Amino acid sequence: MNHQYYKVLGVMSGTSLDGIDIAHVTLVYKETWSFEIHIAETIPYTPEIKKKLALAITYDKADIISFNQEYTAYLAVQINTFIEKNGLNNLLAVCSHGHTIFHQPENKYTLQLGNLPQLAQLINQRVICDYRVQDVELNGQGAPLVPIGDRLLFGAYDYCLNLGGFANMSFEQNGQRMAYDICPVNVVLNHYSLKLGEEYDSGGAFAKAGTLQISLLDQLNALDFYHQKAPKSLGMEWVNRNIFPILDQIENIYDILATYTEHVALQIAKHLKENKSLLITGGGTFNTHLLESLEKHTTAKIIIPNSIIVENKEALIFALLGVLRFRNQNNCLASVTGADHDHCSGRIYLP
Repeated sequence: MNHQYYKVLGVMSGTSLDGIDIAHVTLVYKETWSFEIHIAETIPYTPEIKKKLALAITYDKADIISFNQEYTAYLAVQINTFIEKNGLNNLLAVCSHGHTIFHQPENKYTLQLGNLPQLAQLINQRVICDYRVQDVELNGQGAPLVPIGDRLLFGAYDYCLNLGGFANMSFEQNGQRMAYDICPVNVVLNHYSLKLGEEYDSGGAFAKAGTLQISLLDQLNALDFYHQKAPKSLGMEWVNRNIFPILDQIENIYDILATYTEHVALQIAKHLKENKSLLITGGGTFNTHLLESLEKHTTAKIIIPNSIIVENKEALIFALLGVLRFRNQNNCLASVTGADHDHCSGRIYLP
């Protein structure tokens, strides 16, 4: 297995609903792992699909089954278009995460749309996907999955923080990779930005214009999840049940965004030791007000990589998870998810 080159697509759709991330990457194993992202694109969702994804959490079983088939077909069109547009051939696999609708590890249930066997037929490629289900079956959280990639590809940094729909972070501790979700980020900020007519708070401008509401901040910081020990993970069900009822106590959207942005900064800073290196990626990295707020609460050295890594690190790492699955090597870490043991997760579908 030494000196192996793997040309694959990594495909990721985050809970912030900004679109489908597709990255064409080469992963190379020569005693250690390295990578190159050749080309990557975020394909925005159509308004119709975006609305359905947002509402899917309310669907009954029959509607979910139907929408899963619809979403898989939609995903196939986007992947085929990307392959054709960029003249790609000789891919080992398309390694796809799918789109999370339900995540209830306490009930041993997690569902990512777009992981149906028909995807392989529709794109005429080997598909490696559905990484979370096995971990949940093994008593794990099924999340986060990115830390194995943080260890293998970004191990030079003390902390790896992703600011996406949720903030999650990983780091080494006593020879084990530790990781967990910290708090919701863009799923909340985008929700309220939409009320101001924008899909997201560009640069944190809306939050910067608002006034911090201490009583709301105290209620947010007191939520039980923040006092639980890892492993732990979050889903939209938790956000709907815990975050929105607090924030909706006031009407001023600018104040809500100001308060929630400060909450995110405080929660992240709590988990950082002094003067350590902190690699930040994900869409939230472009929220300069959030990063400035974080800097006020930590002495960690914030490092922002080039934009193609910022925007596509998760797609890159899901490509790696697929390659590890292809090699029959562990790609889920029990120290991260709380599963019974490390394991090799994911399904492989052939066209």
